[in-house]
Amino acid sequence: MFTDVAMKYYAKELDYNCAETMLYAANEYYDLNLSKDALKTMASFGGGMAIGSVCGAITGCLAALGVLFTKDKAHESDTIKTLSKRFHTEFGKRFGYSDCAPLKDIYRTDEKRCSDMILVAAEIMEEVVAYGKTLA
Repeated sequence: MFTDVAMKYYAKELDYNCAETMLYAANEYYDLNLSKDALKTMASFGGGMAIGSVCGAITGCLAALGVLFTKDKAHESDTIKTLSKRFHTEFGKRFGYSDCAPLKDIYRTDEKRCSDMILVAAEIMEEVVAYGKTLA
């Protein structure tokens, strides 16, 4: 399951932020074959882009969805737009928020860190990828 791979990359000793975690996990689970430089693009998305904005678990998953469902560029079809909206909406339904700051205030602890958001994002990712395959 994608949740298992995501939690493997969220291990404290690896020290990835939430966005990095999700893209590294997706790279392995979905066999994206991303380069180290491509994976490093998520470094600046942790902590809601360092300003408490959109949760890194979301941005990491959306990056992976882009790789999975975009042939060349986003404007070739509505698929990636549809899947991005679906992911973001579902995450918001489950937590009540999609921004890092309130999520951390409510769910983050020193012990479990942001594992709640990682697990839910991984569940939603599997659901959205399955749905996306029906659109292709």
